[in-house]
Amino acid sequence: MIKVVNLRAERDFLDVRDVVLAYLLLVQRGRKGEVYNVCSGKSISLEKILARLMSFSSRSISVEVDPKKLRKVDLPCLLGSNRKIKEETGWAPEIPITQTLIDLYEYWLKKQSQV
Repeated sequence: MIKVVNLRAERDFLDVRDVVLAYLLLVQRGRKGEVYNVCSGKSISLEKILARLMSFSSRSISVEVDPKKLRKVDLPCLLGSNRKIKEETGWAPEIPITQTLIDLYEYWLKKQSQV
């Protein structure tokens, strides 16, 4: 059983490898004192993220919303604009969310097999 939060919420996710590249380019090409959004510019629901992760497994997994994990105020969609960082550094996210989830899933499978 997986206890979850509000799965309808949509968020802007990035692979950490893309984030590291964005930070490197900001150090090299960004303007001192400026603010940049390091984001994908796309939103995806937590429900879709969970469904993709669960699709990698052959096991039957039950999901239950945990009322204790729900926020009193939860924005339905958090989405950033990466226009400025793209224009000023040439950075753009390259790793699709599905690849990130596959890599995450495989990492934890490997970690579990080492226990």
